[in-house]
Amino acid sequence: RVSILAPMAKNLKAILRNLSPSLRDGDYVFATFPSMLYGERADLKPVAAVREQEGLTLIIPRREADKNGVNYDGVYKMITLEVHSSLEAVGMTAAFATRLSEQGINANVVAGFHHDHVFVGASRADDALKAMEGLQAEAAAE
Repeated sequence: RVSILAPMAKNLKAILRNLSPSLRDGDYVFATFPSMLYGERADLKPVAAVREQEGLTLIIPRREADKNGVNYDGVYKMITLEVHSSLEAVGMTAAFATRLSEQGINANVVAGFHHDHVFVGASRADDALKAMEGLQAEAAAE
C-alpha cells in the first residue's frame, strides 16, 4: 500500500527544529460523561474524545460547555505543534514536557495523525508557547 501523505518526521532533532507551536484561539475544557456514547453530544463541538472505563471524556470549547450547562474544573488553551511528526517518533513529547515542567506548566497532550495538540492551563499559555518556541530555537541553533 502506497501512502499519498507527505513523509512524517521521525528524527527528534528534525522534529524539534520544525516544532512550530501555534496557540489556537479560544478556551477549552475537559468534561466527562459517565453513560454517554461516542457521538451523542456532537452539538458540543468536541475537538477530541477519549473512552475511559469511567465514561467518555470530551475536550470541548468552553463557550459550548457554558452554553449547555456542562460542568468542568479547569480552563485550557490549545497549542498545536505544526510539525508533521510520525506517531512512531520517539522523544518529542518528553522534550517539550520536560521544558514545560521545568517552568511549572502542566501539559495534557492529544496526538492526532498529523499533529500533536498540547492543552495547557489558560493562565500559562503564553509562557508555554514561549518555552516551546525556545526549544525549537535551541534545536535550530545546534
